[in-house]
Amino acid sequence: MEPTDLLVMRGITKDFQGIKALDGVTIDLRRDEVLAVCGENGAGKSTLMKVLSGVYPHGSFSGEILLDGEVVEMSGIAQSEDRGIVIIHQELALTSTMSIAENIHLGNEVRGRLGLIDWEETRRRAAALLAMVGLHENPSTLVGDLSVGKQQLVEIAKAFSKDVRILILDEPTSALTDEESEHLLGLIADLKQRGIASIIISHKLNEIERIADRVTVIRDGAVVETLPKSEITQARIIRGMVGRDINHLFPERLPKTVGDEVLRVEAWSVQDAADPSRRRVRDAHLVARAGEIVGICGLMGAGRTELALSVFGRSYGSGFSGDVFVDGVKRDVSTVSKAIDAGIAYVTEDRKTLGLHLDDDVVQNIALPSLPRLRRRGFVDEDAEIGAANAFKGSMRIKTPSIFAPVGQLSGGNQQKVVLSRWIFTDPRVLILDEPTRGIDVGAKFEIYTIIQELAASGKSVVFISSELPELLGVCDRIVAMREGEITGELPIDQATPEKLMELMTLERTRDDD
Repeated sequence: MEPTDLLVMRGITKDFQGIKALDGVTIDLRRDEVLAVCGENGAGKSTLMKVLSGVYPHGSFSGEILLDGEVVEMSGIAQSEDRGIVIIHQELALTSTMSIAENIHLGNEVRGRLGLIDWEETRRRAAALLAMVGLHENPSTLVGDLSVGKQQLVEIAKAFSKDVRILILDEPTSALTDEESEHLLGLIADLKQRGIASIIISHKLNEIERIADRVTVIRDGAVVETLPKSEITQARIIRGMVGRDINHLFPERLPKTVGDEVLRVEAWSVQDAADPSRRRVRDAHLVARAGEIVGICGLMGAGRTELALSVFGRSYGSGFSGDVFVDGVKRDVSTVSKAIDAGIAYVTEDRKTLGLHLDDDVVQNIALPSLPRLRRRGFVDEDAEIGAANAFKGSMRIKTPSIFAPVGQLSGGNQQKVVLSRWIFTDPRVLILDEPTRGIDVGAKFEIYTIIQELAASGKSVVFISSELPELLGVCDRIVAMREGEITGELPIDQATPEKLMELMTLERTRDDD
């Protein structure tokens, strides 16, 4: 440990059910510096920061953490914060129905006589903290009335109230406007002058290039390299983030013929569901053809899921504009049932919460979206339900003791096969898959990839959204890139490389409008 080191995390290893999320990671943080931690989605960045901040307490990982040269053991978030380590997650931990002052001092209340909360002093201290972060708001304002950018500043003001020494920011600008991002980045730079070190996790490499003093690159749960300021460029970071052998992880591509256009999305724009002044999808144009697997890549906050959900029955967003065509015919997709009728199916990235009824059996889960066509004289044809479930159990290779077993008892990979079966049973013209292999093991992933290839070979049009560039490169015929709600380009698979895709995903665009 160097004398200038404020923090060292040494040999950190963290497993989740036998899968290593972190494998012997060692990083150091110097006093009064901005350290960026970069890597692809799933590389282990957020897991590492959760270890540091006490979200994953001592004993749940191996390795050691040294602060000021001494080994420290954090049993939880409160103990980490007592040592001046504060994390601001991408999903902000604020209570929208409480005021700014209440949020800042929640759990750290200002007490007056008789132990009662001194509200006047609470508001005075909150105002002083808000001034430190450049937020000019009344401390009595409800947090729910603030923009996301202002809420981010409230989180930092809250960190100041805890005598922060190390501030961890997880994707701090992913949901901010350009103006809000500029203000926040300026504030982070100013923290060094106040003796506060920062660790930033971000996919916005242009911002990292500007603000970071050093960059540590993590890939597959291990540190690849740490770059000094003089070597930090977007291209250099990209080279460290990508580059793994994927050939043996994917099935051979099946012979297929790409046919006519099935799905066309034209000039599609969507506003944020909670903040209509923010556009999550901006003038997107997307085409998918019969027999084709079209990948969509993008970093966190790029708008991939928002695009898919909004096309699938306006399941996300507000202020929609643009048109959706299926087989050359303009279709009304204003509700989920109308989207299904138009031949569109969507497999959610969150199968446990949004994709399945875990207490129901395999039969009910597969049949649910297709119940209207399973009715006979007003009643559901149970024989048809059971027949369909048995057919998919065989064709999708679903491992279950019985089709009447609750889906919640199945493995993650088999749950995903049930979700796929559910939507294939609707006989869609286009199947949108959102992170279809998230949270499943390598063997199950291979089977899912095989199923996707078989669907395309049968003439289905498949749109495949993924955070993992290797699986897009291993499965897709063409890959479309998104950044901050915009489609920045596309590449046929024979021209696509991780470097080229990462460049498109981090590409700066000049905007003429909001």
